[in-house]
Amino acid sequence: MASTSVSRVVPASPQQVWNLIGGFDSLPGWLPYIPESTALEGGRVRRLTNPDGDVIIERLVAFDEAERHYSYAILQAPFPVTGYVSTLRVHAVAGRDDVAEVQWSGRFTPDGVTDAEAEDLFAGIYRDGLAALHQALAS
Repeated sequence: MASTSVSRVVPASPQQVWNLIGGFDSLPGWLPYIPESTALEGGRVRRLTNPDGDVIIERLVAFDEAERHYSYAILQAPFPVTGYVSTLRVHAVAGRDDVAEVQWSGRFTPDGVTDAEAEDLFAGIYRDGLAALHQALAS
């Protein structure tokens, strides 16, 4: 099993960040790669569409409002992996209430690619996503 994790400090309090990203169906509000999200099964599943029209279906597998994190599994996606589970987490930064650290991590089994290729793919997705989040919060 392969894994990757990317973190970034963003210009908002942990609660402000969580208010933007903590909803499982909130990706279109901050992630340009996902312009459309449809909540299914009472909000436990999301059907995402990317700009190319590819469909990604994910299931919420863990959610903790107090600790500000959730985990999800990919059920269907155009990615070369199986068994994908990811966590999006918001941390406080010691001594600061005007910034937060956001960590996006995932573990998965590469399918038809090397561990390094799959890790690079998701590290890029996470890095670009956290850069978009930073930009959304800074504007």
